[in-house]
Amino acid sequence: MSQLNALSIAVQAGVPVLTWGPPGVGKTATITMLAEELSLPLEVVLASIREPADFSGLPVIREDGVRMEPPAWAKRLVREGKGMLFLDEISTAPPAVQSALLRIVLERVVGDLALPDGVSVVASANPADQFYSGWELSAPLANRFCHLVWYLDTHNWVEGMVRGWSILGLPRLAPDWEGSLPEKQALVASFIRHRPHLLLQVPKDETQAGKAWPSPRSWSMAARLLAAAHAVRAEEDAVALLVSGCVGEGACLEFLAWYRDLDLPDPEDVLADPSRFQLPERGDQAFAILAAVVAAAIGGLTEERWAAAWSVLAKAVDQGKKDIAAVAAKKLAQAKKPEFPLPRKELREFIPLLQKGGLM
Repeated sequence: MSQLNALSIAVQAGVPVLTWGPPGVGKTATITMLAEELSLPLEVVLASIREPADFSGLPVIREDGVRMEPPAWAKRLVREGKGMLFLDEISTAPPAVQSALLRIVLERVVGDLALPDGVSVVASANPADQFYSGWELSAPLANRFCHLVWYLDTHNWVEGMVRGWSILGLPRLAPDWEGSLPEKQALVASFIRHRPHLLLQVPKDETQAGKAWPSPRSWSMAARLLAAAHAVRAEEDAVALLVSGCVGEGACLEFLAWYRDLDLPDPEDVLADPSRFQLPERGDQAFAILAAVVAAAIGGLTEERWAAAWSVLAKAVDQGKKDIAAVAAKKLAQAKKPEFPLPRKELREFIPLLQKGGLM
């Protein structure tokens, strides 16, 4: 069930998903049922029999110049305003077709037509040792997906055969689910500050380059999925699948181990009463909580939360953590509303820094 929950969360969060698994394990059937359950119009495109022009558009001469005419399936998705684009058998698409898919997967642009934000991209592929003719995914294309390995659960298959197939009870994202995104972005940034070598690790092996690996793009996707998972209170197994699907298993294990060891307070509790807050001595913990507090304050910015965040940063300076607090101070200063007064006492240590950056 964890893999299905992870797939549902990623689709609703708008993060492109690539499901890996041998033929016949139900990848296509599950994606079709998921589209029905989420009330999303489904467009299935068999990548292996398409030409690059089917994705980049056919050149059409008009009075105002040459336009790249999109295919019919793209126009249907635009008319609907939402939907799911399912790119089947993507691992058997030749390199030229994979190149044409780059803008679609990342930017949702087909020819000269932009797909609506409500369109999610899902693809499926067979492992290299389980297809007879095909290509490894190019590194640029692979790094645009959250990779989910689709395994066969015998118990669920038997239940489905006897009782019928169903995917009811999937997590649903509320319209305001992105509220925790700044906090999760700050969390990921804190980890990368602590483990800078994990920001970018392009595999040298062609096979691994076609799977999940760490990059600025994939870490950004991971932060988005962490926020979505947080919004539906996803189980740890689903969270691990989503993060490892973006940045790879090794980087994911390091991130989750680091996160469990942080033991951070709730940023909302800190903002509610900054006077009781004590900054951790460990540098990575201090950076993470300050970033999270500022992100939470900006996420629901009021004059009271603005002042509370500055109080927290001032306490960090008093505890000898000025350098760590400086990054958060810049972000907080950038979010200032014109009507907010400047808390001179709390700001005094940061004034030269903010003036140098043109923020005061």
